[in-house]
Amino acid sequence: MNLPANPIVPGFYADPEARFYEGKYWIYATRSATDYTQQLNIDAFSSADLVHWDKHEGVIQMADFPWIWRAVWAPTIIEKGGRYFLVFASNDILNDEQVGGLEIAVSDSPAGPFRGLLGQPMIDRFIGGAQPIDAHLFKDDDGTVYLYYGGWKHCNVAVMNDEMTGIVPGSLRGVTPHGYCEAPCMIKKDGQYFLMWSQGDWVDGTYSVAYGVSGSPYGPFEARGVVLKSQPPVAEGPGHHGYLHLPEMDEWLIVYHRRVIGNTDPGARVLCIDKLEFGQGTIKPVVMT
Repeated sequence: MNLPANPIVPGFYADPEARFYEGKYWIYATRSATDYTQQLNIDAFSSADLVHWDKHEGVIQMADFPWIWRAVWAPTIIEKGGRYFLVFASNDILNDEQVGGLEIAVSDSPAGPFRGLLGQPMIDRFIGGAQPIDAHLFKDDDGTVYLYYGGWKHCNVAVMNDEMTGIVPGSLRGVTPHGYCEAPCMIKKDGQYFLMWSQGDWVDGTYSVAYGVSGSPYGPFEARGVVLKSQPPVAEGPGHHGYLHLPEMDEWLIVYHRRVIGNTDPGARVLCIDKLEFGQGTIKPVVMT
């Protein structure tokens, strides 16, 4: 299929999550600003053809989150029971005494508005050394929804309860692969679980995506290689990605952010889409376009 020219939308955005809901492709992304206080909502983009994108600005009803003051970023979304649940990070908390962490909001439409579900953060503390950021919601074939998340080089996974108000007690485990930094992303293909993650430093060209494979959503996920990395002169620092599956063609796409080579502004990140190809139990290196 024909893919859009990269970057796919104007402006600086990062940390995309991608889904196909209600006949359209959706991307939810961080407003990428060096001044974190400018990142006080999430923007979404929708498309019927992956080429022409409509912007949905400020999809979260932020009045429902009065404790958020610094930033929101790294959205992930899942449909369950006809409703859409959006999880995102807030306030970049550095310890358990600070307010923020992983938040959850809900809407009857993938376009929002997403309203607060709990009246408080969903995960507001460090567990197993994982900063509560960079969530990824994954729905297995049996309908079970798993939450992968974690910064500061620690990754956790847990099962979400049926109401999507929190995690099932006793279900949380650490699954940190070697080299993990942040931004987990789960794909299930041919009965195998492919955990992908970002490594390196998000502010420069060392950022990249690696992966591991397991027969269980809990791993273990032994690192098998890097699938997305800087490719001069095209771009550098690619990472923190989502994906789309096109079942009619059995094609996969990786949706990610990257940097223009030579632009050292940490917030200067743009959204891109490229092909994601698999081998026998492997993911092939991505060629950026």
